[in-house]
Amino acid sequence: MNLLRFGRDFKPDDEVILRDYLAIERTRLANERTLLSYVRSSLYLLLGGIAFLQLKDFPDFKYLALVSLLFSALFFIIGVYRFVLLKKSLKNLYYNSEAKSDE
Repeated sequence: MNLLRFGRDFKPDDEVILRDYLAIERTRLANERTLLSYVRSSLYLLLGGIAFLQLKDFPDFKYLALVSLLFSALFFIIGVYRFVLLKKSLKNLYYNSEAKSDE
């Protein structure tokens, strides 16, 4: 899983200032936008897989439909996993820096 955890080793030196807070907010919004992109791609693959399953004249497309449905589930799982991982990382970053500034 080290492949999916790149760039998560940032530790703040000081308290979070306005510029850093805004950067965290931009990153959070980009994370949500990325999740929606994963969900959209997953739904497109799901619809494509269902459409291929409905084709009765082309039985060879059954395997393509199954692959499409498999990738649909895989995209959804990866998207949610990355969303939760980055959300936790941002929360830890923000709260760790806030705890540092209270000391």
